[in-house]
Amino acid sequence: MLHSCNGAAYMCSLLHVLHMKRRISVAKKTHTSQIEIIPCKICGDKSSGIHYGVITCEGCKGFFRRSQQSNAAYSCPRQKNCLIDRTSRNRCQHCRLQKCLAVGMSRDAVKFGRMSKKQRDSLYAEVQKHRLQQQQRDHQQQPGEAEPLTPSYGLSANGLTELHDDLSGYMDGHTPDGSKPDSAVSSFYLDIQPSPDQSGLDINGIKPEPICDFAPGSGFFPYCSFTNGETSPTVSMAELEHLAQNISKSHMETCQYLREELQQMTWQAFLQEEVESYQSKPREVMWQLCAIKITEAIQYVVEFAKRIDGFMELCQNDQIVLLKAGSLEVVFVRMCRAFDSQNNTVYFDGKYAGPDVFKSLGCDDLISSVFEFGKNLCSMHLSEDEIALFSAFVLMSADRSWLQEKVKVEKLQQKIQLALQHVLQKNHREDGILTKLICKVSTLRALCSRHTEKLTAFKAIYPDIVRAHFPPLYKELFGSDFEQSMPVDG
Repeated sequence: MLHSCNGAAYMCSLLHVLHMKRRISVAKKTHTSQIEIIPCKICGDKSSGIHYGVITCEGCKGFFRRSQQSNAAYSCPRQKNCLIDRTSRNRCQHCRLQKCLAVGMSRDAVKFGRMSKKQRDSLYAEVQKHRLQQQQRDHQQQPGEAEPLTPSYGLSANGLTELHDDLSGYMDGHTPDGSKPDSAVSSFYLDIQPSPDQSGLDINGIKPEPICDFAPGSGFFPYCSFTNGETSPTVSMAELEHLAQNISKSHMETCQYLREELQQMTWQAFLQEEVESYQSKPREVMWQLCAIKITEAIQYVVEFAKRIDGFMELCQNDQIVLLKAGSLEVVFVRMCRAFDSQNNTVYFDGKYAGPDVFKSLGCDDLISSVFEFGKNLCSMHLSEDEIALFSAFVLMSADRSWLQEKVKVEKLQQKIQLALQHVLQKNHREDGILTKLICKVSTLRALCSRHTEKLTAFKAIYPDIVRAHFPPLYKELFGSDFEQSMPVDG
């Protein structure tokens, strides 16, 4: 009862703080929006204001804060001159921190926060410069001409429009009203709050997908053998080679970390006191952290999907259905790259973590199954090409519910399977490995189903936490009931 009262009191306090912040944020909104026209000085992403003395995005702000709190000593696996931009910023913590320091980020900027007149004038001039550049770009665009698609996520108004901008903010974004978290609140709830929900990921009518267990040989998967260099009558060897190269390239360009970097960091495991720190986190805080990390990984999966030949030719509904149903499955497949089977640890939040790190989630059975899957997939010693093609195969599953052009998706998946088989044979892999991989699909679906069950149970206990603090994309992908769906015209 006491715990219940304390929880209710805390929630009342939290709601009061959020209410006050909303009132204050109205006055600040115009000033903040002017600054946000200047991109992040570290990675070039959309900025959210001045943090530690420099205009940065929420992601780089959070990274710098964590680096200062832990007094981290990062190392660069290359020549200490890594390019830091939106897509590569997570690959080298050393070079990212050095760039933060080089442009002037400092904890002292928080203590001595007010700008001098010279600094304000300089900032105003820069805002004006970027505003002029924006006006020139708008002027150059012909009337009636569609906005150009960004290199990532821009589809159409009701599909995945502006997903790129939102995904980049989901990991370290704003509170729902656009204001910054109060310090008292952020010390309890991670100050990595979600951005306003603008992803446009239209999931009206898309229901949670039932588990479809199937056996290899049920007829769904077209097992095709190569005879005298010949393949399916409709797919040439050259086409398969091109598709395999396209998918492998897309995979390498959209991995959060290079495999070599991950291997060099395997010795960086959490110390016992760090493990105990994670275990002592409130359940809801640990859930939020994991939701953020999953969402961060999913942004790379979305980018991966968009670069696969044939994906953008699918109708918008089917693109969304495939991503909604398969993105977490691909995250689990990619996890094997960051898994150390010798120590039974996985790369998480800057170091390698064992199952005990996740104890406060209250999902020991799910965590155990995830680690078991990672260990089993690691034991297959898949190359990057093989991981890439298997990831694409998993994502383009033609048996998903609610597909509108199922035959078109099935043809694409069949091509990907042929390309996977081609690469496996080229790599002289043992007989039966393709069958073993395909059998992993049912395991993946069982894992994702269990994740949804755990999330549903958590949401039943902490509905306000999920609604207010979980990334919008995470909620859209894993539970359409979290928010009311937008009405459909007509």
